[in-house]
Amino acid sequence: MSNTPVNNGRRRFLTVATSVVGGVGVVGAAVPFIASWNPSAKAKAAGAPVEVNVSKIAEGQLVRAEYRGKPVYIVRRSKEILDNLGGFDDQLRDPQSAEPQQPEYAQNPYRSINPEFLVAEGVCTHLGCAPSYKKGDFAEQVEGVDYGFFCPCHGSKFDMAGRVFAGVPAPLNLVVPEHSFPTQDTLIIGIGKGEA
Repeated sequence: MSNTPVNNGRRRFLTVATSVVGGVGVVGAAVPFIASWNPSAKAKAAGAPVEVNVSKIAEGQLVRAEYRGKPVYIVRRSKEILDNLGGFDDQLRDPQSAEPQQPEYAQNPYRSINPEFLVAEGVCTHLGCAPSYKKGDFAEQVEGVDYGFFCPCHGSKFDMAGRVFAGVPAPLNLVVPEHSFPTQDTLIIGIGKGEA
C-alpha cells in the first residue's frame, strides 16, 4: 500500500466527469432507440384521413378511395335507391346494424351521416374479396332489388347500405369507416362526426 495522501477534490472531479460522460452516452443511445418507436412517414400517410370531393359524383355512381390500405366505396344514392332500402329488411341478416360494423352515428337505416352517400369499405366480410357494384342489374342476385354489391368469389350479397343478405357466406355487414362531411361537397374518411 502506498502512503500517498488521497486528493478528494480530484476524486470528486473524476467521479462527476465519468458520470457526465456516461449520462451523455446513455442519452445518445436512447434518442435513436425512442425515435424508432415513432411511425414512419409511410405509416403516418397510410392512416391519415382522406378527403374526397363528392360534388362531381353522379347519382348511382361509385367512386373508390383508399383508406388505411383498403378500398372505400362511395356511392351517391338516388331517391329511388333510398326509397327501396327498407323494402326487404326481412331478407337481411342484420337489418338494424346491431353488430358494430359502423360508428354509432351511422347506426341508422342508411348507415351514413348523409343519407345521400354510402361510405363503406369495399371488402367482403367473408374472406376479404372485393364485391362488385351492380348498378341496375342486382335483381339477378336478389329479386326486386336493382342496386347492390355482389361478391363473385363466394356469392355474398349486400344492399345499398352495405347490409348483408341472409343465407350467404359473409357473416357481417360491410364496415363503415369513421367519416364526416365538413362541407356539402367534402367527405373526410378517417375523421368522424364531431372530430373535425
